[in-house]
Amino acid sequence: MAKRLSPEQYIAIGYLAQPHNGGKTIAEIAKECGVSERTIYNWKNDETFERELIAQMRRNVRDMIPAVNKAMFDAAIDERNAAAAKLLYQQVGLLTDKVEVETKASADVPDLDELKRMVAEMDAE
Repeated sequence: MAKRLSPEQYIAIGYLAQPHNGGKTIAEIAKECGVSERTIYNWKNDETFERELIAQMRRNVRDMIPAVNKAMFDAAIDERNAAAAKLLYQQVGLLTDKVEVETKASADVPDLDELKRMVAEMDAE
């Protein structure tokens, strides 16, 4: 059975998952959770806590994607920012880094004896 996190741990995760800890110090987060700073650091080393913290960070980032896309769109149009345009095109699959190479088989490829003869002719010139 998976370990469950306490309400205090979820409060800490709420802050720790934000940029700059949501504007709070570890001491302030610990006080709000009713634990010591050492406990916060111990929680950060706990696998279950860390997994949930990362999941919350992903949710936070996912919620910001529309605003980031709008900013990239504005930069691509207003500032004629090619890098922003490229990222937008890549995001929707209209531009990839895939390179396709086309090869053509030819019946006119000389065999080894013919190649040797051609080299010998070039050497004789």
